[in-house]
Amino acid sequence: MSQRVVVAMSGGVDSSVAAARLVQAGYDVIGVTLHLWDYPDDGSVRGRCCAPEDIFDARRVADRLGIFHYTYDRRELFEREVVSPFVDAYLSGLTPSPCVTCNRGVKVRELLEIADDLGAERVATGHYARVDTARTPAALLRARDRGKDQSYFLHMLPPEVLSRLVFPLGDSEKGEVRHEARSLGLAGAEKGDSQELCFVQQGRYAEFVSARAPERVRPGQIVDEAGRALGAHAGIHRFTLGQRKNLGVATGERAYVVGVDVASSSVTLGARERLLARGARVQSASLAPDLALPLTCDVAVRYRGQLQRAHVQRWGEHGLEIRFVEPMHAVVPGQVAVLYDGERVLGGGTISAALAEPRPHGPSLEALA
Repeated sequence: MSQRVVVAMSGGVDSSVAAARLVQAGYDVIGVTLHLWDYPDDGSVRGRCCAPEDIFDARRVADRLGIFHYTYDRRELFEREVVSPFVDAYLSGLTPSPCVTCNRGVKVRELLEIADDLGAERVATGHYARVDTARTPAALLRARDRGKDQSYFLHMLPPEVLSRLVFPLGDSEKGEVRHEARSLGLAGAEKGDSQELCFVQQGRYAEFVSARAPERVRPGQIVDEAGRALGAHAGIHRFTLGQRKNLGVATGERAYVVGVDVASSSVTLGARERLLARGARVQSASLAPDLALPLTCDVAVRYRGQLQRAHVQRWGEHGLEIRFVEPMHAVVPGQVAVLYDGERVLGGGTISAALAEPRPHGPSLEALA
């Protein structure tokens, strides 16, 4: 009897080809779509995860491949685990990484439970990542296509979960995958890649937060580093550390957001040099069980961010302190720092504070939180 695999199907090209490859490999494949968010069924939103036509396209692909397909309603869970924390984070002056939260608290967890209910040993997705099951414990690896690598979003998965996951696209280039979808005549083969969050239309994060929690939005002042007022803003959720555009004021020179203060609802602008960080503190860290600290490794502080060599040691019970070999710009609280050793993902956690470069005549250590 062939091994049963549940494959997550979003209606996009990647998950469709992942399903097709599993069928071709002789697995007993069941397609599963998680209904996480609602968009208007008027054609105004297309090519986005959870758009109405995407569930339809997933079913069409399943029919073409000759496999069963089921849709599970997980909108309430998605709202609780992803959307509400996203709004809370922005209103707290943070810049969250909701795709990490979704993979950890919704997608992977739910898919594993569904697989158990359906008698499936494995779960497959269209992520560009790899798992080394020959290693004990199982290890997460970066994808061969570094431009599409999504291991960053999966850094927190423990070995017992990784050992059940299958990533059919991990050794493929994106161009190969799209060509394969076309040759197989799969629905969605011509869809573009979504670059935005599935629940925020056209990148309008500020408008989304304002609409979801209007009673919590507080206007405030935009100031320079000396505290002089430069203008007013309509809420700190409209700003993130390192932001240069859409500041709402003109300073006569290039300015960046260098501070967001929740208590006073103020936003501070300054020079780019003020964003230099020589380290970061990370909370809620998830690490490979065979990892020994302290260590020196590569670190990414944002998705597709440049890897930086750093020294890593424990900080508190569940945290890390990271010291970069060379200072980095815009290490942003709320984002995720992920550790790498070559191809292997070692783990990571949420940035709680950036450890800033010392200022002339200032303190030796300053937290930009």
